[in-house]
Amino acid sequence: MSKTGVICGINGPIVHVKGDAGFTMNEMVYVGHENLVGEVIGLKAGDTIIQVYEETAGIRPGELVTGTGAPVSVTLAPGILTNIFDGIERPLSEIAKSGGAYISRGVNVSALDNEKKWKTHITVKKGDRVYGGTILAEVPETPAILHKVMVPPDKEGYVLDVVEDGEYTINDPLVTIQHLDGTEEKLTMTQKWPIRVARPTAKRFPATQPLVTGQRILDTLFPLAKGGTAAIPGGFGTGKTMTQHQIAKWSDANIIIYIGCGERGNEMTQVLEEFSELIDPKTGNPLMDRTTLIANTSNMPVAAREASLYSGLTLAEYYRDMGYHVAIMADSTSRWAEALRELSGRLEEMPAEEGFPAYLASKLSAFYERAGMMQNLNGTEGSVTIIGAVSPQGGDFSEPVTQNTKRFVRCFWGLDKSLAYARHFPAISWLTSYSEYLNDLGPWYTEHVDKKFVDYRNQIVYLLSQESSLMEIVKLIGGDVLPDDQKLILEIAKVIRVGFLQQNAFHKDDTCVPMEKQFKMMEIILYLYRKSRSLISMGMPMSVLKEDPIFDQVIAIKYDVPNDNLAMLDDYKKKIDAFYDGVIERNA
Repeated sequence: MSKTGVICGINGPIVHVKGDAGFTMNEMVYVGHENLVGEVIGLKAGDTIIQVYEETAGIRPGELVTGTGAPVSVTLAPGILTNIFDGIERPLSEIAKSGGAYISRGVNVSALDNEKKWKTHITVKKGDRVYGGTILAEVPETPAILHKVMVPPDKEGYVLDVVEDGEYTINDPLVTIQHLDGTEEKLTMTQKWPIRVARPTAKRFPATQPLVTGQRILDTLFPLAKGGTAAIPGGFGTGKTMTQHQIAKWSDANIIIYIGCGERGNEMTQVLEEFSELIDPKTGNPLMDRTTLIANTSNMPVAAREASLYSGLTLAEYYRDMGYHVAIMADSTSRWAEALRELSGRLEEMPAEEGFPAYLASKLSAFYERAGMMQNLNGTEGSVTIIGAVSPQGGDFSEPVTQNTKRFVRCFWGLDKSLAYARHFPAISWLTSYSEYLNDLGPWYTEHVDKKFVDYRNQIVYLLSQESSLMEIVKLIGGDVLPDDQKLILEIAKVIRVGFLQQNAFHKDDTCVPMEKQFKMMEIILYLYRKSRSLISMGMPMSVLKEDPIFDQVIAIKYDVPNDNLAMLDDYKKKIDAFYDGVIERNA
């Protein structure tokens, strides 16, 4: 029999229940006569504290709160992909059918379609021993993803009976197992899992494979490992969302979970519309075939915003358990932290820096720690990669959310508003960004790209840092006083910035660049630098070198060389040699 309590106080999304109602911590409850969804977040003698995931206007003291006896959980079964959910896994399309464009309070819809029949292939037989993670059946969820129905992590036993291959709903029994204690249970395609509890794994692996995104500044200068964590901080208009769009579309992750956490409604609408129209370049199918969107806009209740990140994480871990590589785009963790701040204020907790709760750091660390490359319980390998956007007010990276995020991520892609205003995209600053995965991924680059890859990358970064130092001098006394070897560094750095780091998301060959082309472009730029430096050492002035169009030709490689005809890159060394010989000949 469900437990009930009586409301004695309401403070925004925070509801107080007097007496000991018998609720447990993190239990999901229904609040008031409209059955608003809530979660128990505090238990004191004579007082139970509940956060409500819906608007509480109109709720009065004296109304009842009913417990469910279970924590806040998500439903895991075929049908998650291609769907758009709110922060607590309610499908927006179903809500729209019943309540129109706005989410009505107390709406009760199934997370997944209970009527749809899925073509099912059973992979176990009578007498098999099964345990948590064992794959029971395979279901083609979309043309791009094969859904693997698994035994829940806490179940183990022997198969007593199985159904024939055929079409079944997510609630139809597929397999009957006998537990080790002799009890029997029928298993369906559906699992329930608490959003605040990480799904168990067998082993965590160190970072060894990069998440290849096709974005040169990310793949070459500041790589992210599969199972890694990255932050994209930046002020308004610097391109956080666009950078995440590019990663979602072009990265070699199998599945994308996009969490719009507290973003503006018009921006979220744009995301939903664009993702619905995008074509997956790998398969030619709609990108939504391997994507799930969680939409939680800034006008939705803050408590649901706080839960949305955990809901998305749990969905990602579920697909990781099947052996897939999953990438989470969290946009933005700053809005999530603001929800924590508001809830903390309602709870009258002692504020820390800038009003954020003292446990902000531990909450952020618990979120990012759920990423990783794992060996699953069923022996497969999968990963969850977390890429969190951070929106510091005024672009101030010294504020608490950015600073605490830097403590827990190993990849930091800092966006620069001056680059964005100069229309240099991605507007990732090569001076403030860093990646701690570079040494871990070195062997992969050596094996799959070229043994000189990391060395070339380091030379590129060195030239960019030299340019930054020289620009301080140029700002003070002008560039004409610099010696020619330093003028050459400025010219080559311009080639790197414009020809390599700047990327056009709307150009068919430049929007996504394979690793081989990225390496060849670095090789050609550095070859041009060595040849030009040799000419400078012979006494040739930089003004003579700049008369040749070779610098502009190297910048234009990104547009002039198609990704499917990289043999054309071999001609550029010949052009540089011709430039070298021509300068010597003309000035002999």
